Amino acid sequence: MTTDSHTPINETPEPISFEQTGLHPSLLKAVIETGYTTPTPIQAGALPPVMAGQDVMGAAQTGTGKTAAFTLPLLHRLMPAANSSASPARHPVRALILTPTRELADQVYESVRRYSKYTPLRSAVVFGGVDIGPQKIALRNGCEVLIATPGRLLDHMEQKTVNLSQVSLLVLDEADRMLDMGFLPDLDRIIRALPATRQTLLFSATFGNDIRKLALTYMRQPVEIEVAKRNATAENVSQIAYLLDGADKRAAVVHLVKSRGLKQVIVFSNTKIGTSRLALALEKDGVSAVSIHGDKSQADRMKALESFKSGELEVLVATDVAARGLDVAGVPCVINYDLPHTAEDYVHRIGRTGRAGASGEAISFYSPEEEKYLFDIEKLTRKPVPRAKLDLGDQATSRKRSSSTNVAGARSDSGDRNDRGERGNRNSGQTARPSARHDVKREPRSPSRGYTPTVKPIDEFFLKPYVPATTTSASSAVEARVTQKTGLTAKRPALGVLLGAKPKASI
Repeated sequence: MTTDSHTPINETPEPISFEQTGLHPSLLKAVIETGYTTPTPIQAGALPPVMAGQDVMGAAQTGTGKTAAFTLPLLHRLMPAANSSASPARHPVRALILTPTRELADQVYESVRRYSKYTPLRSAVVFGGVDIGPQKIALRNGCEVLIATPGRLLDHMEQKTVNLSQVSLLVLDEADRMLDMGFLPDLDRIIRALPATRQTLLFSATFGNDIRKLALTYMRQPVEIEVAKRNATAENVSQIAYLLDGADKRAAVVHLVKSRGLKQVIVFSNTKIGTSRLALALEKDGVSAVSIHGDKSQADRMKALESFKSGELEVLVATDVAARGLDVAGVPCVINYDLPHTAEDYVHRIGRTGRAGASGEAISFYSPEEEKYLFDIEKLTRKPVPRAKLDLGDQATSRKRSSSTNVAGARSDSGDRNDRGERGNRNSGQTARPSARHDVKREPRSPSRGYTPTVKPIDEFFLKPYVPATTTSASSAVEARVTQKTGLTAKRPALGVLLGAKPKASI
């Protein structure tokens, strides 16, 4: 295999078995135990160059086994240094895997643990949103493979609880997402702290110009592996888009889930607040749902994912935090409640279904104002997305009355202040009425007929403008007011009384 800069390998490798890849026997035992016998195209293409020590850029659709494509050869490369010593010093960090999200970091960690179960290699994972204390203990105990998110890894580097001086393998998983999330400065700081002589692997579902610039900066003559058309969607995932306004989107989710008896459906929303509000609204409509987004604690996010994976939930409402690396077997379909503003995110979103060769369905909702995002998606994937009309029946009419004033007085189901579907409603002259099924902020009632509120009399003296006056005139005014109210004449006290003398007895 040549090592020219960006050597492309676009052809699909010939089908082979894992026994023919030359993997270490301990790793091969774990792979066979999981039930896998034949590598996927990205695995078959990446295993040989990675095991040979070359830098690799790998691109393939989501759900095609990219995680195993770098974890298996990475572990194979570390086996010569594996030892059973109890000393943490004998288990330095030799491989660093960086991921953009906590969920993906945890998933990669589970994959590493599964494949290295018959080896003495140790692994650890560090990410934000949880107590840093247990992570410090895991790092002190030593680990050859460290999986981390950039932000939390920098925390450990600043606290000097991790030593990266012996890292010989670096993996950037979903690198395009890390760039989109603004991690480039963090990546630069981390990579500069690593040894200059190392093997670097970069894997993603999409390759863009920014990714290639990153590769030119940090990689040495990388072998580029693309086993499918760039930015392509999986052929086993059917796609369809329904033209709906903001008032009908939630009704459409309920209709699809209940009419088809769907379980484990992922619904993507663009905003955090919209995600939370939609999950609450679906619960009110009788659909078991929970939300997951970046503002939730890691404990809540992990709890939601566990409930979803176990099949307890019908719907997981998520932002793009779940669009990368979330691997749940058997997800029948994903629904784009809001179309993503970045076409590449659409590719990752629909990759949550149709995984491991299974069939899946990607459903998208769009308003007339959002159709431009659909055009961007078709331009990127070079594949038309069929349009259709979704008949909601009576459900649409009942939902329209509550769409503009649903949970917590939200203006739209998505919770996005710039919800294009809602603006379409207003422009078309539709008037939304509040539904009694939801907590709606109502205007205070006006007083009933015939009711006259009690009003205290107002002293007109306080309404008159201030006019400076002498002491005598001011005193006269006070006396006049007292006389007017009480009918009595105020009597001036004598000067002597004011000075402390006893008043004369009245006759």
